[in-house]
Amino acid sequence: MEAPRTPLDRATAIAASVRDAGGRALIVGGWVRDRLMGRDSKDIDLEVYGVDAPRLRRLLDSFGRVETVGESFQVYKTGEIDVSLPRRESKAGRGHRAFDVTGDPHMSVEEAARRRDFTVNAIAWDPLTGEYLDPFDGRGDIARRTLRVVDPVRFPDDSLRVLRAVQFAARLEFRLDNDARELCRVIPLDDLPAERVWGEIEKLLFAPRPSVGFALALDLGILANLWPELHALAGCPQEPAWHPEGDAWVHTLQVIDQARTRIDDLPRPQQIAVMLGAVCHDFGKPATTAVLDGRIRSMDHEEQGVAPALAFLDRINVRSIDGYDVRQQVVGLVAQHLKPGSWFKVRDQVRDGAFRRLAQKVDLELLARLAKADCLGRSPGTFDCTAMDWFLERARALGVEHRPPAPILLGRHLLALGLKPGPRVGGILKAVYEQQLDGSVTTLDEAIDAAKQMIRP
Repeated sequence: MEAPRTPLDRATAIAASVRDAGGRALIVGGWVRDRLMGRDSKDIDLEVYGVDAPRLRRLLDSFGRVETVGESFQVYKTGEIDVSLPRRESKAGRGHRAFDVTGDPHMSVEEAARRRDFTVNAIAWDPLTGEYLDPFDGRGDIARRTLRVVDPVRFPDDSLRVLRAVQFAARLEFRLDNDARELCRVIPLDDLPAERVWGEIEKLLFAPRPSVGFALALDLGILANLWPELHALAGCPQEPAWHPEGDAWVHTLQVIDQARTRIDDLPRPQQIAVMLGAVCHDFGKPATTAVLDGRIRSMDHEEQGVAPALAFLDRINVRSIDGYDVRQQVVGLVAQHLKPGSWFKVRDQVRDGAFRRLAQKVDLELLARLAKADCLGRSPGTFDCTAMDWFLERARALGVEHRPPAPILLGRHLLALGLKPGPRVGGILKAVYEQQLDGSVTTLDEAIDAAKQMIRP
């Protein structure tokens, strides 16, 4: 038998085997919603009715390797597909793990769908017949572009659903209906571990307009307890001449949306760094904003934003992603986000060494992208943002847009000159590298000559 070529082919083949075994397999969840909306979706979840767990496992084994995701409630992964029995869940305490869960192949489709969060996610589709099973009118809510809770009694059992409402509102560009909004406002979120919170934030950051979700989070009262650094931006005034859009919160939302349009060509970790940089870039303003000489100013807010940015990153537990130090880059973006604009004003005085040294602190291309988003995030104002283009062009001309220059002089060169290993070697290497950053040392011969000058008594 020819192997299924796509996840949908595989799901259809499994559904046919389930049918032959006397059961029925339905595709459920986000894939069905996305199909109805004309969107691509790679994640397929199959829910199997009428076949018990041991028989389902044997059936799946015929399709290749099967990984057990949650044997206690019968969830299996085969290829890219998650296959499960309908689940019964009962709350056994606080926290996302405090559930008693069992698989029950004899549940009805409506009963199984009742455990889902929103009606748009409670639609099932039969890949063999093309029939939609929609007991809670999820298709109607898709047409109305509305997020509506399936079961108000069960919805609060998992507090993560409040954050799912936030990211779904932004990703799908749906409104949260009033009943769901009021329900989300009274659900405490203090039982959520950082990794679950971050999972929803990450999805939110890649929405077409993440600001929709952040604005909803403010309206639901999430920010004060979950992300106080963001909450502090709301109501923080800005000088109207420079920021006609409003307070630091309104500005930040615009910057986040602007940043989202400038990352699609980057690797995923760098995308996340830019987006988190946009979220955090003005965290220093609430503590530094004052009226000076008749104008609202936030002196040194970029450097003062580092500590709250670190607190925010610690709270969501973001550090390295795929070996890339996202945390370090976000801190660099926050601390340096005004550099492209300020350097442009005195561009004839900014030496190459300044760019080389700044590249030790932050990726200059990411900095230019964030600074451009910061400059444009002031609608309805119109501002000249060519400073960031100049900044990036100059960084590229020097070859330091992503990293500082590699040291020309290495320890082995000093050992060849007769120096013994020790602190003096490090000191000379650092001094010669400083000359390299300034541009007075450009070749190995020049570096060795500079070292010899330092070695001589």
